[in-house]
Amino acid sequence: MPKKIPMRQCVGCREMKPKKELIRVVRSPEGAVSLDFKGKLPGRGAYVCPDPACLARARKSKALERAFSAALPPEVWTALEEQMKEVPADG
Repeated sequence: MPKKIPMRQCVGCREMKPKKELIRVVRSPEGAVSLDFKGKLPGRGAYVCPDPACLARARKSKALERAFSAALPPEVWTALEEQMKEVPADG
């Protein structure tokens, strides 16, 4: 039997993609929001494509705010955009 591939939905483009292709945005129990490249950090996670356009779409639609049930300050978005530019090519 083939191994099941875990699928997640990007909050920007709303497409279902394999979990390994997406970047996890995590809100820690303390409330800090960051990118989680390994997918192991504790806290509430949402997934976004490794594409700045998807992050921009998620920001416009307030998708991450809905996912985390909390407002995200502008400096958090700026930090996420900076981290997105430094995304490793291999995921």
